[in-house]
Amino acid sequence: MEIIYLLNSGFMIRDEQTLLVFDDYEDPAKIVDRAVNKGNFEHLYIFASHAHFDHFDTHIRAYAKQATRYIFSNDIKRTKRVKNFPAEDITFMKKYSEWQGEGIKVWTYDSTDVGVSFLVETDSGARIFHAGDFNWWHWEGDKPENQILAKKDFDRQLKRMKGLEVDVAFFPVDGRLRSSQELGVTEFIKNTEAKSLVAMHRVGFPAWIPSYKFQLEISPLPIWSPVTPGEKRLLIDNKFISRD
Repeated sequence: MEIIYLLNSGFMIRDEQTLLVFDDYEDPAKIVDRAVNKGNFEHLYIFASHAHFDHFDTHIRAYAKQATRYIFSNDIKRTKRVKNFPAEDITFMKKYSEWQGEGIKVWTYDSTDVGVSFLVETDSGARIFHAGDFNWWHWEGDKPENQILAKKDFDRQLKRMKGLEVDVAFFPVDGRLRSSQELGVTEFIKNTEAKSLVAMHRVGFPAWIPSYKFQLEISPLPIWSPVTPGEKRLLIDNKFISRD
């Protein structure tokens, strides 16, 4: 499996002859453009986890002829931007729903912000989780009642993910949360069976270096925290191999 960082929570994944593009709101390194123009794939699926500007942008309309399917969270249906897309090429997914296409199966979970999280399984057996904006959003300085509500929302959804087995999980480790940035990812890894982890939603921050506390609580886990658009990794035997 080859994984290439686009920006923020945006990634392109190649699994054999299937391309999966997640939350491509901006692609400054033109990764998707080059892959689409090259054309050496059988299926191209383009996902958007929710309508926030840093996850969904209409430039991905340019791939309509090559895309096998656009798979969007249901909240995107209510936006004006979605009118730029051919309706017959879109599958809108509500939380806790399932869809199957050529070469993939898709399940959704709820988010703790807007939209959904995606679980994708390809025909090769690879299982990929993209959290979207699902996270424990504990903002320092927020009202205590809001912090309590954020934890309850996170815990409620995490219960539905208990024991989830995936080869790679893409999960927010947002530097804006400061000392709380590891809260969500720590609990997610402790409650699931993720074999590797990609940190995302870190624009403007350096690569995440897991704290000593995180390392104590979590058994050794392959981690990649990309910073520069276009960074590449091969995921082989649950290890990230640099392609830069």
